[in-house]
Parts: sequence; structure tokens; C-alpha cells
Amino acid sequence: MIQPMASPSNSSTVPVSEFLLICFPNFQSWQHWLSLPLSLLFLLAMGANTTLLITIQLEASLHQPLYYLLSLLSLLDIVLCLTVIPKVLAIFWFDLRSISFPACFLQMFIMNSFLPMESCTFMVMAYDRYVAICHPLRYPSIITNQFVAKSSVFIVVRNALLTAPIPILTSLLHYCGKNVIENCICANLSVSSLSCDNFTLNRIYQFVAGWTLLGSDFILIFLSYTFILRAVLRFKAEGAAVKALSTCGSHFILILFFSTILLVVVLTNVARKKVPMDILILLNVLHHLIPPALNPIVYGVRTKEIKQGIQKLLQRGR
Repeated sequence: MIQPMASPSNSSTVPVSEFLLICFPNFQSWQHWLSLPLSLLFLLAMGANTTLLITIQLEASLHQPLYYLLSLLSLLDIVLCLTVIPKVLAIFWFDLRSISFPACFLQMFIMNSFLPMESCTFMVMAYDRYVAICHPLRYPSIITNQFVAKSSVFIVVRNALLTAPIPILTSLLHYCGKNVIENCICANLSVSSLSCDNFTLNRIYQFVAGWTLLGSDFILIFLSYTFILRAVLRFKAEGAAVKALSTCGSHFILILFFSTILLVVVLTNVARKKVPMDILILLNVLHHLIPPALNPIVYGVRTKEIKQGIQKLLQRGR
């Protein structure tokens, strides 16, 4: 049985030096059953994203702004998966529940910053599709490699700077007693609730920053697709509307995956009193695994150029 590092009687004098992650506190027998599908999804995510990155790197025809943005999305997915899933599997397989302070807060920073980085990447990709369909003649002069480079810097810097206070505020709290996190990951509220201090500021900042970043991205995505739909409905040439929308299909499916899973996580957390804690934990883990596994597959299946590039890559390996 796992014991906290200090009893309530001496919690004010004995500091906590590490945390213990307890996945599914009410149903720990789930871990053995979940380890196999999680492992397969993790391998799928790593393999598919790595294949996509190598294909875009080696295939000259894919050296275009849209595919560079897709590469950025794959990189974000890989880092996010590597930050969360190996530790979860280590808990499942080897009962390695302890995590140091620096590792916990680093994981918290990556989870809080990379999620809005992905939504921001989707927003830039939506703008790319808007320019391609609504202003096709100006597309080569607007969506350039320089545009992608500046957008990538903006995506990383904006979200890293605005989410950095979340783990910083949490790390500054005083942890003097209980060190058992009832979660598979170092989620901000799961960690800060263990502190002996008031963490209201932490909670408010995460709420405001999260909804500001994700909300602004999804508003711009919605506006982009609204303008795209209006432009497509004006096309008079036969088949032009279908062809134009097909170029947005993969991107729209990825946004649907991302937003649907995010919405489920948000709604279940809002109704956390009615939803078992273990379900919330599982959804949080899957949210860091399912989109990374599906994103490269959707683009690989639906994009002719990527399929051809993967085929050439496989032929080179023979």
C-alpha cells in the first residue's frame, strides 16, 4: 500500500520531494487490461507520425507550406505522446509510480502548452485552406515558406509564454504533506490540490488562459470555414465545389477529432461529480493519444501526394 510522505501531524514541517501517481484509484485492476490497447495506440502514433515526417522530408513534391505545417503537427503529437504515455505504461507494467518535482512540472508545462499549440496549428492550416480556395491567385505570394516559418515561431512562442505561468504557479505552492496524485499524469489541478496553500489564482489563470487560447483559435477556424463555404457555394463550374471542399476534407476531419475529444473531456470535467474519477482519468490519457494516432493516418489515406510519397519510401526500403 502506498503511503504519503508525511502524516497530517507533521505535514507542516516535512516537505514533499516527489509525487506518486495513482492511475484509476478505484479500479486499479483496469491497468493490465488497458496496457495492451494503449501500447498499440502509442506504437501506432509514433510509427505513423515518424513515417509521415520522413516522407515529407524525402519527397520533394511535398516540400510545400501545407505539408510543412502538417510536419509541425506531427512533431507536436510525437512530443506530447512521449511526455505522457511512456510514464503511464511504466506505471501499468512496472508499478513505477514516483515522479520527481522537475519531471512532474515539465510534464505539466508540455501538456498545457502543446495542446493550444496544436489548436493554433489547425488555425494556421485553416487560413491556408481559406487563401487557397478564396484567393487562389494570391496563394503563392501569401502562403510562402517564410509565412510557415513565422507562423511556427508564433505558434510556439505564444503558447509557451502564456501557459508557462501554470506550472510555475503550481511549483511555487507549498507541498507539506500528501503526495499521492490520483491521476496518471501531472494535471495542474490534481497536483495543486495537494498543496497546503490556496491555489485559486492557479485555477483562475489556467481557466482564463486555456479558454482564451483555444477559444480564439476555434473562432478563427470557424470564420475561415464560413468564408470557404460561402465562396464554394458561388462556384458555377460543375464539380468545382466538390473539388474545392475535398481539399479541406482531411483538415476538417482532424479538427473534428481534436475538438470532439476535447469537448468530451471538458464536459465530463464540468460534470465531474456525476462522472466517476476513473473515467475522467482515462479520457485525459486518451486525449493525449487518440488524435496523435489518427492525424497522420487521416492525411495519409486521404491525400494522394502523401500516399505516393509513402509508397516511394517503402520501395526504397526494399
